[in-house]
Amino acid sequence: MTSTDTSENPDSPNPAAGPDGAPVMLALHQTRLGGPEVLRLTELPRPAPGTGEILVAVHAAGLNPTDFKHRALSIFLPSPPLTLGWDVSGTVVETGFGVTLFRPGDEVFGMLPYPYGAGSHAEYVTGPARAFAAKPAGIDHVQAAALPLAALTAWQALVDTAALRAGQRVLIHAAAGGVGHLAVQIAKERGAHVTGTASAPKHDFLRELGADACVDHRHEDFTDTEKPYDVVLDALGGPTATRSVGVVRPGGVLVSLLPGDEHTRAAAEKARVRAAVLVVEHDQAGMRAIAELAERGRLRPHVSGVFPLADGARAHTLGETGRTTGKLVITVR
Repeated sequence: MTSTDTSENPDSPNPAAGPDGAPVMLALHQTRLGGPEVLRLTELPRPAPGTGEILVAVHAAGLNPTDFKHRALSIFLPSPPLTLGWDVSGTVVETGFGVTLFRPGDEVFGMLPYPYGAGSHAEYVTGPARAFAAKPAGIDHVQAAALPLAALTAWQALVDTAALRAGQRVLIHAAAGGVGHLAVQIAKERGAHVTGTASAPKHDFLRELGADACVDHRHEDFTDTEKPYDVVLDALGGPTATRSVGVVRPGGVLVSLLPGDEHTRAAAEKARVRAAVLVVEHDQAGMRAIAELAERGRLRPHVSGVFPLADGARAHTLGETGRTTGKLVITVR
Protein backbone atom coordinates (compact mmCIF):
# COMPACT_ATOMS: atom_id res chain seq x y z
CA MET A 1 0.00 0.00 0.00
CA THR A 2 1.18 3.49 -0.77
CA SER A 3 0.00 6.66 0.89
CA THR A 4 -0.72 10.13 -0.43
CA ASP A 5 -1.12 13.26 1.69
CA THR A 6 -3.95 15.46 0.40
CA SER A 7 -4.55 17.23 3.69
CA GLU A 8 -3.34 20.66 2.53
CA ASN A 9 -6.14 21.03 -0.01
CA PRO A 10 -8.32 17.93 0.01
CA ASP A 11 -10.84 19.28 -2.50
CA SER A 12 -8.24 20.46 -4.98
CA PRO A 13 -8.80 19.40 -8.59
CA ASN A 14 -5.06 18.72 -8.75
CA PRO A 15 -4.28 16.25 -5.93
CA ALA A 16 -1.15 14.16 -5.62
CA ALA A 17 0.01 12.43 -8.78
CA GLY A 18 1.43 9.01 -9.49
CA PRO A 19 4.74 8.26 -11.22
CA ASP A 20 3.20 8.99 -14.62
CA GLY A 21 1.86 12.34 -13.45
CA ALA A 22 -1.78 11.21 -13.41
CA PRO A 23 -3.79 12.11 -10.29
CA VAL A 24 -4.22 9.37 -7.70
CA MET A 25 -6.32 8.78 -4.60
CA LEU A 26 -6.70 6.36 -1.69
CA ALA A 27 -9.55 3.86 -1.70
CA LEU A 28 -10.78 1.00 0.47
CA HIS A 29 -10.13 -1.63 -2.16
CA GLN A 30 -10.27 -5.41 -2.47
CA THR A 31 -8.71 -7.80 -4.95
CA ARG A 32 -10.60 -10.90 -3.81
CA LEU A 33 -13.86 -11.86 -2.13
CA GLY A 34 -13.85 -12.67 1.56
CA GLY A 35 -14.11 -11.28 5.08
CA PRO A 36 -13.23 -7.74 6.20
CA GLU A 37 -9.55 -8.67 6.03
CA VAL A 38 -9.63 -8.46 2.21
CA LEU A 39 -10.12 -4.68 2.40
CA ARG A 40 -6.94 -2.67 1.89
CA LEU A 41 -6.25 1.05 1.74
CA THR A 42 -4.84 1.27 -1.77
CA GLU A 43 -3.59 4.00 -4.07
CA LEU A 44 -5.63 4.05 -7.28
CA PRO A 45 -6.00 6.39 -10.26
CA ARG A 46 -8.39 9.21 -9.51
CA PRO A 47 -11.45 8.96 -11.78
CA ALA A 48 -12.47 11.69 -14.20
CA PRO A 49 -16.10 12.67 -14.77
CA GLY A 50 -17.66 11.54 -18.01
CA THR A 51 -20.55 13.12 -19.88
CA GLY A 52 -23.35 13.94 -17.44
CA GLU A 53 -21.18 13.09 -14.42
CA ILE A 54 -19.61 14.97 -11.53
CA LEU A 55 -16.37 14.30 -9.66
CA VAL A 56 -16.93 14.49 -5.90
CA ALA A 57 -14.31 14.85 -3.18
CA VAL A 58 -15.76 12.44 -0.64
CA HIS A 59 -16.10 13.76 2.91
CA ALA A 60 -18.09 10.81 4.27
CA ALA A 61 -19.65 7.63 2.91
CA GLY A 62 -22.33 5.46 4.48
CA LEU A 63 -21.94 1.74 5.07
CA ASN A 64 -24.84 -0.62 4.35
CA PRO A 65 -25.46 -4.36 4.68
CA THR A 66 -25.21 -4.66 0.90
CA ASP A 67 -21.55 -3.61 1.23
CA PHE A 68 -20.88 -6.59 3.49
CA LYS A 69 -22.61 -8.98 1.10
CA HIS A 70 -20.85 -7.71 -2.01
CA ARG A 71 -17.49 -7.80 -0.25
CA ALA A 72 -17.94 -11.51 0.48
CA LEU A 73 -20.05 -12.81 -2.40
CA SER A 74 -20.40 -12.32 -6.14
CA ILE A 75 -23.97 -11.00 -6.27
CA PHE A 76 -24.47 -8.13 -8.73
CA LEU A 77 -20.99 -6.70 -9.15
CA PRO A 78 -18.26 -8.28 -11.28
CA SER A 79 -15.48 -10.14 -9.53
CA PRO A 80 -12.80 -8.06 -7.76
CA PRO A 81 -10.83 -5.90 -7.95
CA LEU A 82 -13.43 -3.42 -6.78
CA THR A 83 -14.15 -0.54 -4.42
CA LEU A 84 -17.47 -0.64 -2.60
CA GLY A 85 -19.75 2.10 -1.31
CA TRP A 86 -22.92 3.67 -2.69
CA ASP A 87 -23.66 6.42 -0.15
CA VAL A 88 -21.67 9.62 -0.51
CA SER A 89 -21.58 13.17 0.82
CA GLY A 90 -18.94 15.59 -0.38
CA THR A 91 -17.93 18.54 -2.52
CA VAL A 92 -18.10 18.81 -6.29
CA VAL A 93 -14.57 19.14 -7.72
CA GLU A 94 -15.26 18.92 -11.45
CA THR A 95 -18.24 18.56 -13.77
CA GLY A 96 -18.38 16.55 -16.96
CA PHE A 97 -19.73 17.68 -20.30
CA GLY A 98 -23.40 18.65 -20.23
CA VAL A 99 -23.81 19.02 -16.46
CA THR A 100 -25.87 22.08 -15.54
CA LEU A 101 -27.12 21.26 -12.04
CA PHE A 102 -23.90 21.66 -10.06
CA ARG A 103 -20.68 23.62 -10.07
CA PRO A 104 -17.31 23.00 -8.42
CA GLY A 105 -17.57 23.84 -4.73
CA ASP A 106 -21.19 22.72 -4.34
CA GLU A 107 -21.85 20.39 -1.40
CA VAL A 108 -23.88 17.37 -2.50
CA PHE A 109 -25.07 14.01 -1.25
CA GLY A 110 -26.53 11.05 -3.06
CA MET A 111 -26.55 7.38 -3.89
CA LEU A 112 -24.43 6.07 -6.74
CA PRO A 113 -26.45 3.94 -9.20
CA TYR A 114 -27.25 0.65 -7.48
CA PRO A 115 -25.92 -1.95 -7.90
CA TYR A 116 -23.31 -1.27 -10.58
CA GLY A 117 -22.14 2.21 -9.58
CA ALA A 118 -20.24 1.41 -6.37
CA GLY A 119 -17.06 3.23 -5.43
CA SER A 120 -17.69 5.86 -2.74
CA HIS A 121 -15.33 4.33 -0.15
CA ALA A 122 -12.52 6.40 -1.59
CA GLU A 123 -11.17 9.95 -1.58
CA TYR A 124 -12.91 10.75 -4.88
CA VAL A 125 -15.79 9.25 -6.81
CA THR A 126 -17.67 10.01 -10.01
CA GLY A 127 -21.36 9.52 -10.62
CA PRO A 128 -24.30 10.84 -12.66
CA ALA A 129 -25.11 14.40 -11.68
CA ARG A 130 -28.75 13.46 -11.26
CA ALA A 131 -27.89 10.82 -8.66
CA PHE A 132 -27.11 13.73 -6.32
CA ALA A 133 -28.93 16.55 -4.59
CA ALA A 134 -27.71 19.58 -2.68
CA LYS A 135 -26.66 18.59 0.82
CA PRO A 136 -29.09 19.97 3.41
CA ALA A 137 -27.49 22.91 5.17
CA GLY A 138 -28.75 21.81 8.56
CA ILE A 139 -26.77 18.55 8.74
CA ASP A 140 -23.09 17.70 8.46
CA HIS A 141 -21.44 15.37 5.96
CA VAL A 142 -21.53 12.38 8.33
CA GLN A 143 -25.28 12.68 8.79
CA ALA A 144 -25.81 13.32 5.09
CA ALA A 145 -23.74 10.25 4.15
CA ALA A 146 -25.91 8.07 6.39
CA LEU A 147 -29.09 8.91 4.48
CA PRO A 148 -29.06 8.13 0.75
CA LEU A 149 -29.37 4.36 0.21
CA ALA A 150 -31.35 3.61 3.36
CA ALA A 151 -33.64 6.64 3.10
CA LEU A 152 -34.23 6.12 -0.63
CA THR A 153 -35.09 2.48 0.05
CA ALA A 154 -37.62 3.49 2.70
CA TRP A 155 -39.04 6.28 0.50
CA GLN A 156 -39.36 4.09 -2.59
CA ALA A 157 -40.99 1.32 -0.54
CA LEU A 158 -43.47 3.40 1.44
CA VAL A 159 -44.19 6.31 -0.88
CA ASP A 160 -43.52 5.20 -4.44
CA THR A 161 -44.56 1.55 -4.13
CA ALA A 162 -47.13 1.42 -1.34
CA ALA A 163 -48.47 5.00 -1.70
CA LEU A 164 -48.71 5.21 2.10
CA ARG A 165 -51.12 7.89 3.26
CA ALA A 166 -52.36 9.44 6.47
CA GLY A 167 -54.41 7.20 8.74
CA GLN A 168 -53.05 3.93 7.36
CA ARG A 169 -51.40 1.27 9.50
CA VAL A 170 -47.87 0.17 8.66
CA LEU A 171 -45.67 -2.56 10.12
CA ILE A 172 -41.91 -2.09 9.74
CA HIS A 173 -39.68 -5.09 10.36
CA ALA A 174 -36.15 -4.48 11.73
CA ALA A 175 -37.34 -0.99 12.59
CA ALA A 176 -34.16 -0.01 14.45
CA GLY A 177 -31.91 -0.86 11.49
CA GLY A 178 -30.56 1.40 8.77
CA VAL A 179 -33.64 1.35 6.54
CA GLY A 180 -36.09 0.70 9.35
CA HIS A 181 -35.36 3.68 11.58
CA LEU A 182 -35.66 6.05 8.62
CA ALA A 183 -38.82 4.31 7.43
CA VAL A 184 -40.41 4.90 10.84
CA GLN A 185 -39.78 8.65 10.48
CA ILE A 186 -41.00 8.80 6.88
CA ALA A 187 -44.17 6.88 7.74
CA LYS A 188 -44.91 9.16 10.69
CA GLU A 189 -44.32 12.23 8.54
CA ARG A 190 -47.01 10.91 6.20
CA GLY A 191 -49.46 10.51 9.07
CA ALA A 192 -49.44 6.73 9.36
CA HIS A 193 -49.83 4.61 12.50
CA VAL A 194 -46.49 2.82 12.85
CA THR A 195 -45.64 -0.48 14.48
CA GLY A 196 -42.01 -1.56 14.49
CA THR A 197 -40.36 -4.87 15.29
CA ALA A 198 -37.07 -4.84 17.21
CA SER A 199 -35.53 -6.34 20.32
CA ALA A 200 -36.95 -4.94 23.55
CA PRO A 201 -33.90 -2.78 24.45
CA LYS A 202 -34.47 -0.80 21.24
CA HIS A 203 -38.14 0.00 21.87
CA ASP A 204 -37.44 3.32 23.61
CA PHE A 205 -35.37 4.34 20.59
CA LEU A 206 -38.27 3.51 18.26
CA ARG A 207 -40.72 5.46 20.38
CA GLU A 208 -38.41 8.47 20.26
CA LEU A 209 -38.56 8.23 16.46
CA GLY A 210 -42.35 8.28 16.63
CA ALA A 211 -43.36 4.60 16.56
CA ASP A 212 -46.85 4.09 17.98
CA ALA A 213 -46.30 0.44 18.93
CA CYS A 214 -43.36 -1.95 19.21
CA VAL A 215 -43.10 -5.73 18.93
CA ASP A 216 -40.22 -7.64 20.56
CA HIS A 217 -39.30 -10.01 17.73
CA ARG A 218 -37.46 -12.28 20.17
CA HIS A 219 -40.40 -12.95 22.47
CA GLU A 220 -43.54 -11.77 20.67
CA ASP A 221 -45.31 -12.88 17.49
CA PHE A 222 -45.93 -9.99 15.11
CA THR A 223 -48.82 -11.91 13.55
CA ASP A 224 -50.71 -11.64 16.86
CA THR A 225 -52.55 -8.44 15.95
CA GLU A 226 -56.21 -7.50 16.21
CA LYS A 227 -56.19 -5.23 13.17
CA PRO A 228 -54.47 -5.90 9.84
CA TYR A 229 -51.96 -3.52 8.34
CA ASP A 230 -52.32 -1.57 5.12
CA VAL A 231 -48.59 -1.78 4.43
CA VAL A 232 -45.74 -3.99 5.65
CA LEU A 233 -42.10 -3.09 4.99
CA ASP A 234 -40.07 -6.28 5.31
CA ALA A 235 -36.28 -6.03 5.44
CA LEU A 236 -35.82 -9.72 6.25
CA GLY A 237 -37.41 -11.72 3.42
CA GLY A 238 -37.62 -15.52 3.52
CA PRO A 239 -40.29 -16.94 5.85
CA THR A 240 -40.88 -13.51 7.39
CA ALA A 241 -42.26 -12.31 4.06
CA THR A 242 -44.73 -15.19 3.87
CA ARG A 243 -45.82 -14.74 7.49
CA SER A 244 -46.22 -11.02 6.87
CA VAL A 245 -48.78 -11.65 4.13
CA GLY A 246 -51.12 -12.87 6.86
CA VAL A 247 -51.22 -9.48 8.63
CA VAL A 248 -51.90 -7.38 5.51
CA ARG A 249 -55.49 -6.49 4.65
CA PRO A 250 -56.88 -7.56 1.28
CA GLY A 251 -55.77 -4.93 -1.22
CA GLY A 252 -52.83 -3.96 0.99
CA VAL A 253 -49.14 -4.02 0.11
CA LEU A 254 -46.15 -6.03 1.32
CA VAL A 255 -42.82 -4.55 0.21
CA SER A 256 -39.82 -6.80 0.84
CA LEU A 257 -36.18 -5.83 0.47
CA LEU A 258 -35.13 -9.47 0.11
CA PRO A 259 -36.94 -12.31 -1.69
CA GLY A 260 -39.50 -14.31 0.24
CA ASP A 261 -39.59 -18.09 0.38
CA GLU A 262 -41.32 -20.48 -2.01
CA HIS A 263 -44.71 -19.83 -0.38
CA THR A 264 -44.80 -16.03 -0.48
CA ARG A 265 -46.28 -15.51 -3.93
CA ALA A 266 -49.05 -18.09 -3.51
CA ALA A 267 -49.93 -16.76 -0.05
CA ALA A 268 -50.15 -13.21 -1.39
CA GLU A 269 -52.35 -14.19 -4.32
CA LYS A 270 -54.70 -16.11 -2.03
CA ALA A 271 -54.91 -13.19 0.41
CA ARG A 272 -55.30 -10.62 -2.41
CA VAL A 273 -52.21 -8.79 -1.20
CA ARG A 274 -49.72 -7.12 -3.50
CA ALA A 275 -46.28 -8.57 -2.68
CA ALA A 276 -43.34 -6.72 -4.24
CA VAL A 277 -39.58 -7.06 -3.90
CA LEU A 278 -37.80 -3.70 -4.11
CA VAL A 279 -34.31 -2.98 -5.42
CA VAL A 280 -33.43 0.63 -4.64
CA GLU A 281 -32.71 2.96 -7.57
CA HIS A 282 -30.81 6.25 -7.70
CA ASP A 283 -33.44 8.93 -7.86
CA GLN A 284 -32.94 12.68 -7.71
CA ALA A 285 -36.60 13.41 -6.96
CA GLY A 286 -36.41 11.06 -4.02
CA MET A 287 -33.13 12.60 -2.86
CA ARG A 288 -34.65 16.06 -3.00
CA ALA A 289 -37.64 14.87 -0.93
CA ILE A 290 -35.26 13.35 1.61
CA ALA A 291 -33.18 16.53 1.68
CA GLU A 292 -36.32 18.58 2.32
CA LEU A 293 -37.32 16.36 5.25
CA ALA A 294 -33.81 16.55 6.69
CA GLU A 295 -33.73 20.31 6.25
CA ARG A 296 -36.94 20.60 8.28
CA GLY A 297 -35.64 18.30 10.98
CA ARG A 298 -38.24 15.64 10.14
CA LEU A 299 -35.72 12.99 9.12
CA ARG A 300 -32.59 12.32 11.14
CA PRO A 301 -30.27 9.35 10.73
CA HIS A 302 -28.97 7.70 13.87
CA VAL A 303 -25.24 7.16 13.41
CA SER A 304 -23.97 4.51 15.82
CA GLY A 305 -20.36 4.47 14.63
CA VAL A 306 -17.93 6.60 12.61
CA PHE A 307 -14.70 5.17 11.21
CA PRO A 308 -11.89 6.74 9.18
CA LEU A 309 -11.29 5.24 5.75
CA ALA A 310 -8.21 3.41 7.00
CA ASP A 311 -10.40 1.55 9.54
CA GLY A 312 -12.99 0.47 7.01
CA ALA A 313 -12.39 -3.20 7.70
CA ARG A 314 -13.20 -2.64 11.37
CA ALA A 315 -16.44 -0.93 10.36
CA HIS A 316 -17.37 -3.97 8.26
CA THR A 317 -16.64 -6.28 11.18
CA LEU A 318 -18.94 -4.30 13.48
CA GLY A 319 -21.68 -3.99 10.89
CA GLU A 320 -21.77 -7.69 10.21
CA THR A 321 -22.72 -8.42 13.82
CA GLY A 322 -26.21 -7.24 12.93
CA ARG A 323 -26.51 -5.61 16.35
CA THR A 324 -25.89 -1.99 15.43
CA THR A 325 -28.66 0.59 15.62
CA GLY A 326 -29.13 2.91 12.65
CA LYS A 327 -26.11 3.47 10.42
CA LEU A 328 -22.32 3.26 10.31
CA VAL A 329 -20.36 5.91 8.41
CA ILE A 330 -16.83 6.06 6.99
CA THR A 331 -15.12 9.46 7.01
CA VAL A 332 -12.58 10.44 4.38
CA ARG A 333 -11.70 14.08 5.09
